[in-house]
Amino acid sequence: MSRIGNKPIALPQGVEVKIDGTVVNVKGAKGSLARDIDSDFDVAVEDGSITVKRPTDQKRHKALHGLYRSLINNMVIGVSDGYKKELELVGVGYKAVTSGQILEMNLGYSHNIFMEVPAEVKVSAETLKGKNPIVTLESTDKELVGEVAAKIRSLRKVEPYKGKGVRFVGEVIRRKAGKTAAK
Repeated sequence: MSRIGNKPIALPQGVEVKIDGTVVNVKGAKGSLARDIDSDFDVAVEDGSITVKRPTDQKRHKALHGLYRSLINNMVIGVSDGYKKELELVGVGYKAVTSGQILEMNLGYSHNIFMEVPAEVKVSAETLKGKNPIVTLESTDKELVGEVAAKIRSLRKVEPYKGKGVRFVGEVIRRKAGKTAAK
């Protein structure tokens, strides 16, 4: 029995849900999202909430029940509130500049890195004097924001000795002690 799958999804005010066969469309103030789900599952909208029901207790249906409920819930939150990820560039000379959907980063390599961000994601870079540059990603699609943030983070992973690299704002890095000088 899936505890997550059985929970109903509360619809905030201003969010519309339409189900066309196997496609669930969610429309809200921030935009609209659509997702194709398995035809076996029954998605129903009744008195301000969405419920996802599975047809049988097969292992496959049990595995997908909570997944589809979570994906639809993320769509509802995305079109009403949106998702935001902030990345911090920690290191001497690390910079980030945006021009449209192109993010230009200097991460200590011999060349600058140019990354084209998908149109659905709004990207901005901020550099304050005496602070590390911060790259902000905003979108209605949680999966896409996470994917772009992970791609940026993979360009320069945080190393454990000095803590240099790209990290999420507020992320705690486990530091290691360096070599000790022998006498």
